[in-house]
Amino acid sequence: MNSRTPVVFLHAFPLNAAMWDAQRAVLGSRTTLAPDFPGFGNRAVGKSNIDEYARAVLRDMDAAGVERAVVVGLSMGGYVAFRLHALAPDRIAGLVLADTKAGGDDEETRLRRTDQAAKARRDGVAWLEDALLPALLGNTTRGRRPEVVASTRTLIAQAHSEGVARALEAMRARPDSTPQLPSIRVPALVLVGEEDNLTPEAEARTIVEGVRDGQLGVIPQAGHLSNLEAPDKFNEVLLSFLE
Repeated sequence: MNSRTPVVFLHAFPLNAAMWDAQRAVLGSRTTLAPDFPGFGNRAVGKSNIDEYARAVLRDMDAAGVERAVVVGLSMGGYVAFRLHALAPDRIAGLVLADTKAGGDDEETRLRRTDQAAKARRDGVAWLEDALLPALLGNTTRGRRPEVVASTRTLIAQAHSEGVARALEAMRARPDSTPQLPSIRVPALVLVGEEDNLTPEAEARTIVEGVRDGQLGVIPQAGHLSNLEAPDKFNEVLLSFLE
């Protein structure tokens, strides 16, 4: 990994690749790639399968001439990053796993995803903003950063109902990546928002302790979308890792 190693950014649910604009902007001339997952942004709906999301990223890397990259995944993007490493470890120069977890869903979460997928198909996605924002954004952001709340609402509103439904089904069915952790031998930076209640610091520490070369970074006054809530601090830690 060096200053010329490309960086691939993988977005969270139910946002799109635009969530990474502030990170791509600070990387200057370094090659970056931020693909939308199937059913998000401008990408057509695809299969409800995290492995297929990972294969789509590999195809995007091929199309861009990116042979090997540092992969940065947040939340659902982290789930896809784990599968990328499982499918094509030689394509991964390093991992940044932010506000995510290695384990699969428990039964309560699987049932909730099933219900939400059905609701997205039945009612569209207008309900998503109010349903998800309290969990996605930390207390500090919701109380003091109205511009971040507004921009996150805009990103969620751009989601497509069938893309949302299939992503929920894909996350519900994803494998437990915990057994994979010892096989991850590239440098891994694990970031978590201090106020992240969805995937709290304990989940981040599980990843750090499981991989061969892991380091933990806690982003102050940020929740689950730490790169959007505290971009300056997130960028500082990311750049330090990359350099």
